[in-house]
Amino acid sequence: MNESKKYCRSLHAQISLGTTSDDRFMPSGYVQAFADMDNLILTEKLDGQNNCFTKHGVYARSHTSPTQHPWDKPMQERWNLMKNDLGELNLFGENMYGIHSIAYKELDSYFYVFAAREGDEWLSWEEVKFYAALFDFPTVPEIEITTELKEMFTEERDENELLADWLKINLEMEWEKSVKTAGHLGGYDPQTDADCSEGFVIRNSDGFKTNDGTLNVAENEFNNLFKLVRESHVNTDVHWSKTWKQARLIDYRKHNWFGYEYISKNDMEVS
Repeated sequence: MNESKKYCRSLHAQISLGTTSDDRFMPSGYVQAFADMDNLILTEKLDGQNNCFTKHGVYARSHTSPTQHPWDKPMQERWNLMKNDLGELNLFGENMYGIHSIAYKELDSYFYVFAAREGDEWLSWEEVKFYAALFDFPTVPEIEITTELKEMFTEERDENELLADWLKINLEMEWEKSVKTAGHLGGYDPQTDADCSEGFVIRNSDGFKTNDGTLNVAENEFNNLFKLVRESHVNTDVHWSKTWKQARLIDYRKHNWFGYEYISKNDMEVS
């Protein structure tokens, strides 16, 4: 059943710095595989909790049962407004209600959509944006790609150096410097007040299966999506859930989570 299928495992680019002992990297040849895709999407990776809205409830990383954490209460309230319109759609995003290692000054929502799934198909980015708007959610910040990876790719170059150069062109700075800026939502370290952002996600703009066999990854690992995370990303001594604090929106009156109105999914069609 769809409600038991959690978000699949996203692998790190080989140049990602913020990995832990149980993280995995993309296999060799991944940059060429992504260069062969028609179009890519580059988004800012937000520091929140992975939540999923389904017709059965709101789930965190585990989909064995709906989440009951105190920082998920706004998601549960919102789900009550949405549940009859979700159908077979699984809507994934970052729950920003509780502050993790990064706080944000420019939040206009407690939930930022980054993926949508129907059955075993991960929907295209255009469909992700459609369903996010349908339920009155923003998507994670999208970064304009001015130079496509396929325009730069050559087999003669080291793939990781090429990826770093591609990111530098589109971010207008090295990605390692970019994560020391506030990003698109005013990110900062709540301990030092220094500007920072978590990293980036690169995905195929088209719809895809979790693993279509183009790269040597496990069955539950994405081969149409990967991430880069800043060095030493998790820098709190105590797990954030032990001392968690509520994030603040730019204008709570404008974004009243418990009084949203949105158009029913049944009233619109994806063109």
